[in-house]
Amino acid sequence: MTRGIILAGNESALSRAIEAETRNKVDQYAVALIPNRLSGAPKSVQQENEKRLSLDWNPSSPISARTLVIAAENRLEKIDEAILVCSPPSIRSSAAALSFSDVEIMINDHIKGWFFLVKEIAAVFTSRKHGTLALVYTDIASPGKDEAADVLGPSAIASFRALTHGLLAAAHNEPYVTMGFSASDTGNETAFAAFIYKTLDEISNRSKGKMHKFGRFNFFK
Repeated sequence: MTRGIILAGNESALSRAIEAETRNKVDQYAVALIPNRLSGAPKSVQQENEKRLSLDWNPSSPISARTLVIAAENRLEKIDEAILVCSPPSIRSSAAALSFSDVEIMINDHIKGWFFLVKEIAAVFTSRKHGTLALVYTDIASPGKDEAADVLGPSAIASFRALTHGLLAAAHNEPYVTMGFSASDTGNETAFAAFIYKTLDEISNRSKGKMHKFGRFNFFK
């Protein structure tokens, strides 16, 4: 029987690369994208294919998180792997020029939403005593000398990183596997995605609580 995989995160080069790897692994998989509700953001266009099951998700709602997980279980029959990808949009602005609505959206969708979703996935994996929770993020590079700073994206990444390390610290007491993946390189998303799946394919109980850092040179080790 094929693996039941759900991929959650916002539309980004990293999530697209991981989805491309997922498409090569299974007959069907579920995708839940964070809607881009930031001011001035272009509308995202989902690239549908015969394998993808697109599910609605309102990250700011705990009820939506539960509904999403139930829908994924119903459509896939089971969830074996949940891959959560934190790659928030960049908002380059001075502190004084920040939009109140953008601040609220970033906190609700790209910080709070992950806690709701992790809780629901963990409940399913705990009940089944099986599953793999993979948390993925890329560190945001410092802006150039003449660039405006991104004051919100790094905060979302920092929260997700702290959540990841907290879950990894508790992983040995859980009946499912929790793993973390991080990369400092940008523009190498395809290799990072391949690295993630290579690691997931070789998973064992000893994988619990492991943080895997990706770089340009460690993929071929």
